[in-house]
Amino acid sequence: MTAAVHPVRTPHAEGLAERPEHSPESPLSIHAMTVAYHRKPVLWDVDYDAPSNRLIAIVGPNGAGKSTLIKACLGLVPRASGQVEFWGRSYRQARARIGYVPQRESVDWDFPVSALDVVCMGRYRMIGWCRPVSKAHKRAGLACLERVGMRDYAHRQISQLSGGQQQRVFLARALAQEADLYFMDEPFAGVDAATERAIVEVLRELREGGKTVVVVHHDLQTVPEYFDHVILLNMRVVAAGPVAEVFTNDNLHKTYGGRLTLLSEAAEAVARAAKGEG
Repeated sequence: MTAAVHPVRTPHAEGLAERPEHSPESPLSIHAMTVAYHRKPVLWDVDYDAPSNRLIAIVGPNGAGKSTLIKACLGLVPRASGQVEFWGRSYRQARARIGYVPQRESVDWDFPVSALDVVCMGRYRMIGWCRPVSKAHKRAGLACLERVGMRDYAHRQISQLSGGQQQRVFLARALAQEADLYFMDEPFAGVDAATERAIVEVLRELREGGKTVVVVHHDLQTVPEYFDHVILLNMRVVAAGPVAEVFTNDNLHKTYGGRLTLLSEAAEAVARAAKGEG
Protein backbone atom coordinates (compact mmCIF):
# COMPACT_ATOMS: atom_id res chain seq x y z
CA MET A 1 0.00 0.00 0.00
CA THR A 2 1.43 3.35 -1.01
CA ALA A 3 1.55 5.91 1.78
CA ALA A 4 -0.69 8.92 1.28
CA VAL A 5 1.07 11.89 -0.26
CA HIS A 6 -0.52 15.24 0.45
CA PRO A 7 -0.65 17.44 -2.64
CA VAL A 8 1.55 20.50 -2.82
CA ARG A 9 -0.72 23.38 -3.66
CA THR A 10 0.29 25.68 -6.50
CA PRO A 11 -1.49 28.79 -7.82
CA HIS A 12 -2.77 26.66 -10.71
CA ALA A 13 -3.98 23.92 -8.35
CA GLU A 14 -5.77 26.39 -6.09
CA GLY A 15 -8.00 27.56 -8.94
CA LEU A 16 -9.30 24.06 -9.66
CA ALA A 17 -9.40 22.90 -6.04
CA GLU A 18 -11.65 25.82 -5.15
CA ARG A 19 -14.38 24.43 -7.41
CA PRO A 20 -16.85 22.38 -5.34
CA GLU A 21 -17.09 19.63 -8.00
CA HIS A 22 -13.37 18.86 -7.79
CA SER A 23 -11.17 17.58 -4.99
CA PRO A 24 -7.38 17.91 -4.63
CA GLU A 25 -7.47 14.39 -3.16
CA SER A 26 -8.75 12.89 -6.44
CA PRO A 27 -6.09 11.07 -8.48
CA LEU A 28 -7.58 12.65 -11.62
CA SER A 29 -9.62 15.85 -11.96
CA ILE A 30 -10.79 17.08 -15.36
CA HIS A 31 -12.51 20.45 -15.70
CA ALA A 32 -14.21 21.85 -18.83
CA MET A 33 -11.85 20.00 -21.17
CA THR A 34 -12.41 20.35 -24.91
CA VAL A 35 -10.25 18.71 -27.60
CA ALA A 36 -10.58 19.38 -31.32
CA TYR A 37 -8.91 17.91 -34.40
CA HIS A 38 -8.84 20.29 -37.39
CA ARG A 39 -11.37 22.53 -35.63
CA LYS A 40 -13.79 19.62 -35.21
CA PRO A 41 -14.54 18.87 -31.54
CA VAL A 42 -13.67 15.34 -30.43
CA LEU A 43 -14.31 15.94 -26.73
CA TRP A 44 -16.55 18.70 -25.50
CA ASP A 45 -16.65 20.28 -22.04
CA VAL A 46 -15.62 17.14 -20.11
CA ASP A 47 -15.82 17.30 -16.31
CA TYR A 48 -14.84 14.34 -14.16
CA ASP A 49 -13.28 13.44 -10.81
CA ALA A 50 -11.90 9.91 -10.48
CA PRO A 51 -12.36 8.08 -7.18
CA SER A 52 -9.27 6.64 -5.52
CA ASN A 53 -8.53 2.92 -5.35
CA ARG A 54 -10.98 1.92 -8.10
CA LEU A 55 -10.98 0.20 -11.50
CA ILE A 56 -12.62 2.65 -13.90
CA ALA A 57 -13.81 1.81 -17.43
CA ILE A 58 -14.24 4.37 -20.20
CA VAL A 59 -16.82 3.05 -22.67
CA GLY A 60 -18.60 4.52 -25.66
CA PRO A 61 -19.10 4.07 -29.42
CA ASN A 62 -16.30 4.29 -31.97
CA GLY A 63 -15.24 7.90 -32.41
CA ALA A 64 -16.56 8.88 -28.99
CA GLY A 65 -13.15 10.21 -27.88
CA LYS A 66 -12.20 7.47 -25.42
CA SER A 67 -8.51 7.21 -26.34
CA THR A 68 -8.35 10.96 -26.89
CA LEU A 69 -9.53 11.51 -23.31
CA ILE A 70 -6.57 9.58 -21.92
CA LYS A 71 -4.08 11.20 -24.29
CA ALA A 72 -5.35 14.69 -23.51
CA CYS A 73 -5.00 14.04 -19.78
CA LEU A 74 -1.37 12.99 -20.34
CA GLY A 75 -0.57 15.89 -22.66
CA LEU A 76 -0.07 13.60 -25.67
CA VAL A 77 -2.63 15.59 -27.67
CA PRO A 78 -3.30 19.31 -27.17
CA ARG A 79 -6.37 20.54 -25.34
CA ALA A 80 -8.36 23.40 -26.83
CA SER A 81 -9.46 24.37 -23.33
CA GLY A 82 -9.85 23.05 -19.81
CA GLN A 83 -7.67 21.85 -16.95
CA VAL A 84 -6.42 18.44 -15.83
CA GLU A 85 -4.86 17.79 -12.44
CA PHE A 86 -3.61 14.77 -10.50
CA TRP A 87 -4.00 14.97 -6.73
CA GLY A 88 -4.36 18.74 -7.20
CA ARG A 89 -1.12 19.01 -9.18
CA SER A 90 -0.13 19.34 -12.83
CA TYR A 91 0.95 16.33 -14.88
CA ARG A 92 4.53 17.60 -14.87
CA GLN A 93 4.52 17.65 -11.06
CA ALA A 94 2.77 14.28 -10.66
CA ARG A 95 4.05 12.24 -13.62
CA ALA A 96 6.30 10.02 -11.50
CA ARG A 97 3.09 8.63 -9.96
CA ILE A 98 1.38 7.96 -13.31
CA GLY A 99 1.72 4.90 -15.57
CA TYR A 100 0.47 4.49 -19.14
CA VAL A 101 -0.23 1.45 -21.35
CA PRO A 102 -0.90 2.63 -24.95
CA GLN A 103 -2.72 0.66 -27.60
CA ARG A 104 -0.54 -2.19 -28.79
CA GLU A 105 -1.03 -1.14 -32.43
CA SER A 106 0.66 2.19 -31.75
CA VAL A 107 4.00 0.56 -30.82
CA ASP A 108 6.85 -0.37 -33.19
CA TRP A 109 7.32 -3.99 -32.12
CA ASP A 110 10.20 -4.52 -34.61
CA PHE A 111 12.55 -2.46 -32.45
CA PRO A 112 15.39 -4.86 -31.45
CA VAL A 113 14.97 -5.14 -27.69
CA SER A 114 14.05 -7.97 -25.34
CA ALA A 115 10.96 -8.21 -23.17
CA LEU A 116 13.06 -7.42 -20.09
CA ASP A 117 14.53 -4.35 -21.82
CA VAL A 118 11.02 -3.06 -22.47
CA VAL A 119 9.97 -3.61 -18.87
CA CYS A 120 13.06 -1.87 -17.51
CA MET A 121 12.18 1.19 -19.62
CA GLY A 122 9.36 1.68 -17.16
CA ARG A 123 11.97 2.28 -14.43
CA TYR A 124 13.99 4.96 -16.21
CA ARG A 125 12.86 7.69 -13.83
CA MET A 126 14.32 5.64 -10.99
CA ILE A 127 17.40 4.52 -12.94
CA GLY A 128 18.19 7.86 -14.57
CA TRP A 129 18.50 8.47 -18.30
CA CYS A 130 21.64 7.15 -20.05
CA ARG A 131 22.67 5.19 -16.96
CA PRO A 132 23.16 1.40 -16.94
CA VAL A 133 20.34 -0.79 -15.65
CA SER A 134 21.49 -2.28 -12.35
CA LYS A 135 20.93 -5.86 -11.26
CA ALA A 136 18.39 -4.62 -8.72
CA HIS A 137 16.30 -2.94 -11.43
CA LYS A 138 16.57 -6.04 -13.62
CA ARG A 139 15.32 -8.16 -10.71
CA ALA A 140 12.42 -5.75 -10.31
CA GLY A 141 11.69 -6.05 -14.03
CA LEU A 142 11.76 -9.84 -13.85
CA ALA A 143 9.34 -9.73 -10.92
CA CYS A 144 6.93 -7.65 -13.04
CA LEU A 145 7.20 -10.15 -15.90
CA GLU A 146 6.49 -12.90 -13.37
CA ARG A 147 3.28 -11.12 -12.35
CA VAL A 148 1.99 -11.26 -15.93
CA GLY A 149 3.21 -14.80 -16.60
CA MET A 150 6.07 -13.76 -18.91
CA ARG A 151 9.25 -14.37 -16.91
CA ASP A 152 10.27 -17.27 -19.15
CA TYR A 153 10.22 -14.86 -22.11
CA ALA A 154 12.41 -12.19 -20.49
CA HIS A 155 15.21 -12.46 -23.05
CA ARG A 156 12.99 -13.04 -26.08
CA GLN A 157 12.95 -10.29 -28.71
CA ILE A 158 9.60 -8.50 -28.57
CA SER A 159 9.10 -9.01 -32.32
CA GLN A 160 9.07 -12.77 -31.67
CA LEU A 161 6.19 -12.58 -29.21
CA SER A 162 2.51 -13.05 -29.99
CA GLY A 163 0.11 -10.15 -29.71
CA GLY A 164 -1.14 -11.30 -26.33
CA GLN A 165 2.41 -11.78 -25.06
CA GLN A 166 3.37 -8.29 -26.25
CA GLN A 167 0.41 -6.85 -24.37
CA ARG A 168 1.50 -8.62 -21.20
CA VAL A 169 5.02 -7.18 -21.59
CA PHE A 170 3.61 -3.67 -21.88
CA LEU A 171 1.50 -4.26 -18.81
CA ALA A 172 4.63 -5.41 -16.96
CA ARG A 173 6.38 -2.23 -18.12
CA ALA A 174 3.63 -0.16 -16.52
CA LEU A 175 3.87 -2.19 -13.31
CA ALA A 176 7.62 -1.51 -13.24
CA GLN A 177 6.86 2.20 -12.95
CA GLU A 178 5.36 1.54 -9.51
CA ALA A 179 2.74 4.20 -10.17
CA ASP A 180 -0.32 5.16 -8.14
CA LEU A 181 -2.55 5.97 -11.14
CA TYR A 182 -2.57 3.93 -14.35
CA PHE A 183 -4.07 4.74 -17.74
CA MET A 184 -4.58 1.76 -20.07
CA ASP A 185 -5.84 2.15 -23.65
CA GLU A 186 -7.79 -0.99 -24.65
CA PRO A 187 -5.50 -3.52 -22.95
CA PHE A 188 -7.95 -6.33 -23.73
CA ALA A 189 -8.14 -5.66 -27.49
CA GLY A 190 -7.15 -8.66 -29.59
CA VAL A 191 -5.80 -10.80 -26.75
CA ASP A 192 -6.53 -14.45 -26.03
CA ALA A 193 -8.62 -15.64 -23.09
CA ALA A 194 -5.57 -16.53 -20.97
CA THR A 195 -4.08 -13.05 -21.43
CA GLU A 196 -7.41 -11.43 -20.60
CA ARG A 197 -7.58 -13.39 -17.34
CA ALA A 198 -3.99 -12.41 -16.55
CA ILE A 199 -4.75 -8.73 -17.14
CA VAL A 200 -7.86 -8.86 -14.95
CA GLU A 201 -5.85 -10.48 -12.16
CA VAL A 202 -3.23 -7.73 -12.33
CA LEU A 203 -5.90 -5.02 -12.32
CA ARG A 204 -7.40 -6.49 -9.16
CA GLU A 205 -3.97 -6.71 -7.54
CA LEU A 206 -3.40 -3.04 -8.32
CA ARG A 207 -6.73 -2.11 -6.74
CA GLU A 208 -5.93 -4.17 -3.65
CA GLY A 209 -2.63 -2.27 -3.47
CA GLY A 210 -4.46 1.05 -3.29
CA LYS A 211 -3.99 2.03 -6.95
CA THR A 212 -6.44 3.65 -9.36
CA VAL A 213 -6.71 2.32 -12.92
CA VAL A 214 -8.52 4.05 -15.81
CA VAL A 215 -9.13 1.71 -18.76
CA VAL A 216 -10.50 2.37 -22.24
CA HIS A 217 -12.70 -0.69 -22.71
CA HIS A 218 -14.75 -1.96 -25.63
CA ASP A 219 -16.59 -5.03 -24.29
CA LEU A 220 -19.79 -3.93 -22.59
CA GLN A 221 -20.59 -7.43 -21.36
CA THR A 222 -17.56 -7.55 -19.05
CA VAL A 223 -17.91 -4.06 -17.56
CA PRO A 224 -19.87 -5.18 -14.46
CA GLU A 225 -17.48 -8.10 -13.88
CA TYR A 226 -14.19 -6.24 -14.29
CA PHE A 227 -14.82 -2.67 -13.11
CA ASP A 228 -16.07 -0.69 -10.12
CA HIS A 229 -16.79 2.63 -11.85
CA VAL A 230 -17.63 3.53 -15.43
CA ILE A 231 -17.52 6.65 -17.61
CA LEU A 232 -20.07 6.54 -20.44
CA LEU A 233 -18.63 8.82 -23.11
CA ASN A 234 -19.84 10.13 -26.44
CA MET A 235 -17.89 13.35 -26.99
CA ARG A 236 -19.27 14.42 -23.62
CA VAL A 237 -19.65 12.51 -20.37
CA VAL A 238 -23.14 11.03 -20.57
CA ALA A 239 -22.90 9.51 -17.10
CA ALA A 240 -20.18 8.52 -14.65
CA GLY A 241 -20.15 6.71 -11.33
CA PRO A 242 -20.39 3.25 -9.75
CA VAL A 243 -21.22 0.54 -12.28
CA ALA A 244 -24.26 -0.64 -10.31
CA GLU A 245 -25.77 2.88 -10.49
CA VAL A 246 -24.64 4.18 -13.87
CA PHE A 247 -24.40 1.17 -16.20
CA THR A 248 -28.10 1.09 -17.07
CA ASN A 249 -30.08 0.55 -20.27
CA ASP A 250 -31.22 4.17 -20.20
CA ASN A 251 -27.69 5.53 -20.00
CA LEU A 252 -26.46 3.07 -22.62
CA HIS A 253 -29.18 4.26 -25.00
CA LYS A 254 -28.11 7.84 -24.39
CA THR A 255 -24.50 6.89 -25.09
CA TYR A 256 -24.92 4.60 -28.10
CA GLY A 257 -28.10 5.98 -29.63
CA GLY A 258 -29.92 3.54 -31.87
CA ARG A 259 -27.22 0.88 -31.97
CA LEU A 260 -29.63 -1.72 -30.69
CA THR A 261 -27.52 -4.74 -31.61
CA LEU A 262 -24.73 -3.55 -29.41
CA LEU A 263 -27.15 -2.72 -26.63
CA SER A 264 -28.77 -6.15 -26.78
CA GLU A 265 -25.36 -7.73 -26.37
CA ALA A 266 -24.96 -5.71 -23.17
CA ALA A 267 -28.41 -6.53 -21.82
CA GLU A 268 -27.24 -9.58 -19.89
CA ALA A 269 -24.40 -7.63 -18.30
CA VAL A 270 -26.78 -4.85 -17.29
CA ALA A 271 -29.12 -7.38 -15.72
CA ARG A 272 -26.27 -8.91 -13.74
CA ALA A 273 -25.22 -5.48 -12.53
CA ALA A 274 -28.76 -4.70 -11.38
CA LYS A 275 -28.82 -7.95 -9.38
CA GLY A 276 -25.42 -7.28 -7.87
CA GLU A 277 -23.94 -10.40 -9.44
CA GLY A 278 -20.44 -10.88 -10.87
